[in-house]
Amino acid sequence: MTDILMPALSPTMEEGVLAKWHVKVGDTVKAGDVIAEIETDKATMEVEAVDEGQITDILVAEGSEGVKVNTPIARLGEEGGATAPAPKGTEPAKVSAASPAPAGPESGDAVATPLGVKPAAEVMAPKTSTPATTASGDRVFASPLARRLAKQAGLDLGSIKGSGPHGRIVRADIEAAGSASARPAATSSAAAPPASAAEPRKVQSLAQMGIPDGSYDLIPLDGMRKAIARRLTYSFRDVPHFPLTIDCEIDGLMAVRAKVNAMLEPQGIKVSVNDFVIKACALALKAVPEANASYSPEGIAMHHHADVAMAVAIDGGLITPIVRKAELKSLSQIATESKDLAKRARDRKLKPDEFQGGTFSVSNLGMFGIKAFASIINEPQGAIMSVGAGEQRPVVRNGQLAIATVMTVTLTCDHRVVDGAIGARFLQAFKPLIEDPVTMLA
Repeated sequence: MTDILMPALSPTMEEGVLAKWHVKVGDTVKAGDVIAEIETDKATMEVEAVDEGQITDILVAEGSEGVKVNTPIARLGEEGGATAPAPKGTEPAKVSAASPAPAGPESGDAVATPLGVKPAAEVMAPKTSTPATTASGDRVFASPLARRLAKQAGLDLGSIKGSGPHGRIVRADIEAAGSASARPAATSSAAAPPASAAEPRKVQSLAQMGIPDGSYDLIPLDGMRKAIARRLTYSFRDVPHFPLTIDCEIDGLMAVRAKVNAMLEPQGIKVSVNDFVIKACALALKAVPEANASYSPEGIAMHHHADVAMAVAIDGGLITPIVRKAELKSLSQIATESKDLAKRARDRKLKPDEFQGGTFSVSNLGMFGIKAFASIINEPQGAIMSVGAGEQRPVVRNGQLAIATVMTVTLTCDHRVVDGAIGARFLQAFKPLIEDPVTMLA
């Protein structure tokens, strides 16, 4: 009998969501077969069997959250073999820090579910009344956050049409179905999840700050939001940082962009302002290599290439897919790659090496009309550029007032590695590239 463990799909992963099983008890698998889908704080990834045999037990049900790395999630036995009892002292995985499953029987028949420990046969048997299936028994695909919101609002997922990738139900679909105006989850014992020890503590902490209980709906933190809170709190608190802000006139960029897109239109490629920014940052990083660096207690890492990460907003948070070796790629290559990365980021289909690492980040809120802002450093990168909206503003040229399209950018620097002078030199290299982008086409 072999335990199938919850895998660590990234160096920092501590827990994940068991989103979907591709096998059931009794199925025979061989090495390389996809057996499950795991949601981390950044992506959804497939898990493959590493050995062959028969699935004898499913220990963690679909949709279980907070499953710790290296926790047994299933058991694999010899084909046709009988189910063996679980080792003494083994307990099913706790599915949520907020709602721990009570210790169950020591038999492999015990399954951890979001509502506690249940017999495996009961969990694996199809249930037409579950909100995760339609009336015809077809499985409904929904994000963990959407499932929680639907449960709190008493909504049937089977009656909601998903607008996410492949019809997946996301938060916006639940809100559109009326969850925003639904009664608090606590008013319906049928729709509300079991009371946990963690939820009252959260309510009490808000009450201590003068926010009365019952005046809000409490949405539990998912893995992505926890990771964002943890990483950015550490970065803002422990990394000595400072901003540098400049204005760039981008009338030339807009004219060049229009010509480039006209040439690339037959190929179905459209270059965005952000693609120009990524390319300009990459070339500036090569011109000022001291800015393309990371701090570590052992020394300063001077990176060989400009691996530029771009912030992408997704359902429930954000992710930073990376354009590797951006200094060596053309604008059309960057445009094609960034579009593909952004789409797969929103679908949570990125591989770990596509969003982990990077030497520099770009965060662009210009499309939302934001004039200027300063981002928090994405460690271990040494700097991040915040890009505002391009807008017409009055400027002075040769003592005369004129109108120009101006874009404000702010560079947030890790002072341990990027000093003020280094950051200023980087912006001096970036500004002429973005204002006269013809130099980037050579």
